Amino acid sequence: MQSTDLGSKESGKIWHRKPSPATRDGIIVNIIHNTSDYLPKVLRFLNAAFDSSGDCLIAGDHHGNIYVFDLCGNRFNLVQRTAQACTALAFNLHRKSEFLVALADYSIKCFDTVTKELVSWMRGHESSVFSISVHGSGRYAITTSSDTAQLWDLDTFQRKRKLNILQSVGIQKVFFLPLSNTILSCFKDNSIFAWECDTLVCKYQLPAPPESSNILYKVFAVTRDGRILAAGGKSNHIHLWCLEAKQLFRIIQMPTKVRAIRHLEFLPDSFDAGSNQVLGVLSQDGIMRFINIQTCKLLFEIGSLDDGISSSVISPHGRYIASIMENGSLNIYSVQTLTKEINKPPPPLVKVIEDLPKKKGNSGDLKVKVTSGRVQRPAKSRESKIQTRILKQDLSGSLEKKENELSDGLNKKRLQILLKGYGEFPTKYRMFIWRSLLQLPENHTAFSNLIDKGIHVAFLNLQKKYPVKSRKLLRVLQRTLSALAHWSTIFSDTPYLPLLAFPFVKLFQNNQLICFEVVATLIINWCQHWFEYFPNPPINILSMIENVLAFHDKELLQHFINHDVTSQLYAWPLLETMFSEVLTREEWLKLFDNVFSNRPSFLLMTVVAYNICSRAPLLSCKRKDDFEYFFHHRNNLDISAVIREVYRLLDTTPTDIHPDSMLDAFVALTKGQYPVFNQYPKFIVDYQTQERERIRNDELDYLRERQAVEDMQAEVDQQRAEDEAWCQKQELLRRAEEARREILLQEEEKMIQQRQRLAAVRRELKVKEMHLQDAARRRLLQLQQDQREMELRRLDDEIERKVHMRDREIAATAKDLEMRHLELESQKRLYEKNLSRNQEAVAKEMKENADAYRQKVDLEEHMFHRLIETDQTQNQKIHKEAEEKDFHLKSEKKTAALSDASRRWFLEKEIHDAQHPYEQVASGCLPRTSQLNDISEMESLTQISLNQRKMHWDAMEQDLMERVRNLRQRLATQAQNRCQTPHLLAT
Repeated sequence: MQSTDLGSKESGKIWHRKPSPATRDGIIVNIIHNTSDYLPKVLRFLNAAFDSSGDCLIAGDHHGNIYVFDLCGNRFNLVQRTAQACTALAFNLHRKSEFLVALADYSIKCFDTVTKELVSWMRGHESSVFSISVHGSGRYAITTSSDTAQLWDLDTFQRKRKLNILQSVGIQKVFFLPLSNTILSCFKDNSIFAWECDTLVCKYQLPAPPESSNILYKVFAVTRDGRILAAGGKSNHIHLWCLEAKQLFRIIQMPTKVRAIRHLEFLPDSFDAGSNQVLGVLSQDGIMRFINIQTCKLLFEIGSLDDGISSSVISPHGRYIASIMENGSLNIYSVQTLTKEINKPPPPLVKVIEDLPKKKGNSGDLKVKVTSGRVQRPAKSRESKIQTRILKQDLSGSLEKKENELSDGLNKKRLQILLKGYGEFPTKYRMFIWRSLLQLPENHTAFSNLIDKGIHVAFLNLQKKYPVKSRKLLRVLQRTLSALAHWSTIFSDTPYLPLLAFPFVKLFQNNQLICFEVVATLIINWCQHWFEYFPNPPINILSMIENVLAFHDKELLQHFINHDVTSQLYAWPLLETMFSEVLTREEWLKLFDNVFSNRPSFLLMTVVAYNICSRAPLLSCKRKDDFEYFFHHRNNLDISAVIREVYRLLDTTPTDIHPDSMLDAFVALTKGQYPVFNQYPKFIVDYQTQERERIRNDELDYLRERQAVEDMQAEVDQQRAEDEAWCQKQELLRRAEEARREILLQEEEKMIQQRQRLAAVRRELKVKEMHLQDAARRRLLQLQQDQREMELRRLDDEIERKVHMRDREIAATAKDLEMRHLELESQKRLYEKNLSRNQEAVAKEMKENADAYRQKVDLEEHMFHRLIETDQTQNQKIHKEAEEKDFHLKSEKKTAALSDASRRWFLEKEIHDAQHPYEQVASGCLPRTSQLNDISEMESLTQISLNQRKMHWDAMEQDLMERVRNLRQRLATQAQNRCQTPHLLAT
């Protein structure tokens, strides 16, 4: 096992000697990446992906270094440094040099491996992208994370659709089905939906797996034809779903040491038409086991417990397996070395067929265990009967010829009957039938030896003579022709070999081994006796064709002869191109279905039939250029009619001119090693080879001599040039010295002139300085004047503002006086109200006093009369007492009269006051005089305040006016001084 350390190299060889993988492990090369820093460490690879051809591999490590490995060219290149780990890769885009990489920052970037530039940057995910699925056309891609899947248009790099789901139901994988526009979405609850790519309409949903199978799907794989889906998870069971029938048809049980399945991938085969039969199963122990899903037989395994596999990817043509190991390295395996079971042809088309159960059975009825020996069949259920068709032995088969029995179980006679009935083989099985008819041995080792010899010298510049647009197709054509040239020397000098091999190279460009063996079988059988007249066209073969044409259509042959058209014009262009120039792809395939199903003479008869079926346009041709154009371009011709004419010619041609009498029967290539091909004039080829070698040696000698002469001439020319250069240099030095002297004189003259100009400039600068000073002084004075004017305007504004404030304060004071007047009015009304109540109280009190006084007078008089009446006897004493009482009574009467007079006066006064009231002050009822005094005092104070304020404002106004007059006087003085300044400066 070879090991390659990338180190710090950006490009180099993958292996340094021819890889020879051992049959035991099949490892072609082990690739590691160690840093060369002070503390070296291993950079682990994380993801890998193949391109659509299967010959190039892209891989990225956890530091973001992305390498491209060309397994055919034995080269690796560092194409990008992303500086962050990649989580997914895709390398099968529409533009072959571009690839997609999902990074740890949740973004997806597109880079070009040739220019190493960023093509596009796509954002939209909010979690890590773990899967990228590219449509078969390479124009669309689906990126999947745990919470969403997004559909991208790779032509515009714009997001077309977005699949959002609930957090409770996570996404396991969303990917395109091959060969269709269907998207399959698989979720964590085992639900699987199929969607239309364009409209995103749900096409169908797979039913839930049986309850007895307790498995949660985590990994999925689909065959190349998109018919079978394999699903697995944390279990040793694998469920196989038929997507056409939308049902689970088989459960495969892996060995007991398999507890969980981490990855599933089908192994492609070039001859299974996409219905892959081998499934790779990577389990938790790091071992990837490859099983046949039909026989459930363990074929081979890669990885081990000590050197486990982390993930794997298989090339589209099934030739390589790239595995990222658990230690971070990258292993590349050769499938052809690992097993011979893969290279065997598929089982025959006619075989025992087991129909699916008609009734739904238990999952145990579908379960099959994987074994390394005898194949385990599903146990038959009593409820579901299996219909089996067994082919009985054909007793008449022993009468058939041995050549009709093919190695893959097919019968050549039956295939011919099928071909005559349908006109062509089924497209799905055409390549398999061709391989069976031609009995290809598939000698991988022998073909690898031919390929390892490299590109033959004769085909190094093939693209100059045969420009092919597709670089891949040109490379495959170059390798196929080189392998043929290494197989037999004559093919390096055969000019028409690229034309003969090109249609087969284009058809088998993805399987170069089959392409080589088909072309080799064609040359051995259908190109018999072509090289006997080398390097001329096969005159003998063309003569056969002309004899057959002369027998079946003499008129057409005579027409050819009359216009000097030979068989090299009407037959050889069809043979050397194998009819690829005059037929479409479908017509060509249909023709060669019949060619490979019949004897070698069928191809020669096809040339005759093509001419006979085209006799009408050929008879109308008169010029040789028209004939050449006809046999090198497509024509309006029914290929089915041509084939029917071929069969008629085969049956009606006489034996003496029939090509079968001169051609050998079909001979297949030998297994193991290819047969020796020497059916050509060896002396001519050897002579041409020797002549070519002699010419090459002479050319090399001539080139060496010419190189020596050219070297001598170059030395002489160099010496002469050095001498001439020295003379020129001396002359240049002399001229330079004279030029420098002249320059010095000119510089001195210039210096004097510059000094004069400098003095004049100084004077001008002095005058300019004086003018500038004057201008600056004027600007300063103007600035001062502007400042004074600004101060005046500011003072005017201040005066206006203060006047405005004075007016506002006067207005506010007037409003206060009005409010005070309103308050006095309210107090006046309150005083009148209180006065009326007091008058009522005084009147009532006076009435009560008058009533009491009258009662008292009446009582005294009554008592006086009683005293007089009752006490007449005591006149003296009583008289005296009466006099005293009378005196006292009189005094009281006087007092009462005085009191009544005072009350009457007071009452009149109050009535008068009530008729002429004034405002009251404070809370009590003051006399009229005090109220008037208070009001007059208040008015006098208000008047005094207003007068004081007016005097204050008048004083301020006079002060401001005085300041304005002073400022205007100063400004006038300055203006007068400024007007006088220029005269002073001029003086």
